[in-house]
Amino acid sequence: MKTKTKTKTKTKTFLVMAVLALSMTATAKDKEMQGTIVSENSVQCGSQAKGKKTSELMCQEYVIRTATTEYHVRQEKEAHREMLPVNAPVELTLSKDKMKFKVNGKGYEMLVVSESAAPAPPANH
Repeated sequence: MKTKTKTKTKTKTFLVMAVLALSMTATAKDKEMQGTIVSENSVQCGSQAKGKKTSELMCQEYVIRTATTEYHVRQEKEAHREMLPVNAPVELTLSKDKMKFKVNGKGYEMLVVSESAAPAPPANH
């Protein structure tokens, strides 16, 4: 009987956390936020056939961290090839699955491929 109670409590806790996360995302929509580019990786983002050869296309995927969330974004098309600087501050807005942001005064629009809670800052001892 106690196991059912624990399971219900865990389920309720999970649902409350999910609702809070969704409400934070909804309130962040179209609101300008501050963030930082924390990393860049090259990832496969498709393939291209030339004759009988197929080659993988690579895209840059960036992790942009705000105070509460980490967003993984990548170019929608193979339009921009320049590398964005890691640790650069960005001003960003979210609209549906797109993120618009500025780095060093230049604007970019990328596709949000995933998001997660930002890691908690280390505790001071």
